[in-house]
Amino acid sequence: MFGNFFSSVGEFFLEITQTVVVVLSIFLILYLFIMQPHQVNGLSMYPNYENGDYLLTDKVSYKTGMPQRGDVVVFHAPEAAQCPTGTGCDFIKRVLGLPGESVEVKDNGIWINGHKITEPYIPEENYTRPGAFTQNRVITLGRNEYFVSGDNRPHSSDSRAWGPITPKEIVGKAFFRYWPPKSFGMFPVYTYAF
Repeated sequence: MFGNFFSSVGEFFLEITQTVVVVLSIFLILYLFIMQPHQVNGLSMYPNYENGDYLLTDKVSYKTGMPQRGDVVVFHAPEAAQCPTGTGCDFIKRVLGLPGESVEVKDNGIWINGHKITEPYIPEENYTRPGAFTQNRVITLGRNEYFVSGDNRPHSSDSRAWGPITPKEIVGKAFFRYWPPKSFGMFPVYTYAF
């Protein structure tokens, strides 16, 4: 009688252990190779992404393709951003300039190849000024360089201040917000007329 009881209990714990191992394995594969959760820290992307938002980053898209204008990317902060050592500092910004394009910041906007891009997600009161890297100059992006900027231009440290980023710095493309519940869902895709 006790033998059957202990055998049943043993089988129960074995099944739970197997289930936990399978779930953890799936989570680990997803986390390492497919998608990764991130939390927005700061106001550089406000009002489109708020401090404390939780989102998922797609780590596969840029293995087979390249970032496109309007993509919101998570990337390791460049040295020029001067993040505190050992913090694992990642930034979230929007891709605006693509490899080979010329970029200029002037007249409350970002100009690509001599044309001001239209950005409907930027509130009117968020004036776009040049930073140290873009002050009084036109920059031409190299073949592996991207110009990124926060949506909250007055409160964003981005390519205007420290220059372009490269694909090796990009963690992935932000594509889905899962917290807070009121903002749950996929991110909008923008097209640019300029």
